[in-house]
Amino acid sequence: MNGEQLKQLVVDAIEDVKGIDVKILDVSGQSSVTDVMVIASGNTARQVKAIADNIIEKAKAAGVKPLGVEGEQHAEWVLVDLGDVVAHIMQPSIRDFYNLEKLWGEASPAAVEK
Repeated sequence: MNGEQLKQLVVDAIEDVKGIDVKILDVSGQSSVTDVMVIASGNTARQVKAIADNIIEKAKAAGVKPLGVEGEQHAEWVLVDLGDVVAHIMQPSIRDFYNLEKLWGEASPAAVEK
């Protein structure tokens, strides 16, 4: 499965469980860890966990084993590492606080060429 297909699998899995405010960040030039970050919100801890579980289930069904999953216990912010794609599923208050879009987006300090 190539990176584009994996990204679409993650987005589809998020949408299946009614995840909101999905953003896709290409961080290939900024990170050696991953190429794409998919960030989405779930309104409750239960929904955040359900979204993450759906991503994991769909990835495994497609033959992609997650490299790691963090944050499932409290489900305020669950990270699913699929290698080329990392999914961040957060409750809105946590997402507002950490603001990953600003940290990793086009306006981020890491994106500015020196």
